[in-house]
Amino acid sequence: MRRGARMLMALIALGALPGLRVHATDRAGHWQEMSWPFPRDGWPAGRAFRCTAGGCDGVELYVRAKRGFCNCDTGVADDDEVDRVTDIDLISPRFTPVAPGEAVSVAAMQGRIRHYDLDMPDGARHAAAGLALSRRCDLLVAVAQGAGEANAAQRAALVLLETEEMKQWMAAALDGR
Repeated sequence: MRRGARMLMALIALGALPGLRVHATDRAGHWQEMSWPFPRDGWPAGRAFRCTAGGCDGVELYVRAKRGFCNCDTGVADDDEVDRVTDIDLISPRFTPVAPGEAVSVAAMQGRIRHYDLDMPDGARHAAAGLALSRRCDLLVAVAQGAGEANAAQRAALVLLETEEMKQWMAAALDGR
């Protein structure tokens, strides 16, 4: 019994048993924080990240809190609200939703996520996933965008947002700290 337990511990430590040892950064890619790239507006600046490796190369993620900006009773109710609040227009004023959004849950908050095509100022086309989450009367918004496919950017961004560090930061931002 002891020998079997030691072997199991060794396999887990070496990462030989998939699923038993998971690092969110490995699944999400490797993200480097950068300066908030947008001009000042009525909301506090958030956090911005660029994925530098791990299958989401070049994807950028922008996350910020908008306190007191959500319908306290219904939260994020529909796709029009996602279009309006997610800051997608800060990246490019020429954005087009590609499909209806879907319900999503991140860090114990509920909301919606929707995919977009972006016509960038330099003429390039990018894909984006816009996310709006509510907590009581407050809103947390995020946009992941890049030259690749929106689903890949979305997956990597959602894994990053579920890390303990990001959950703590989101809670503090929504609490005004």
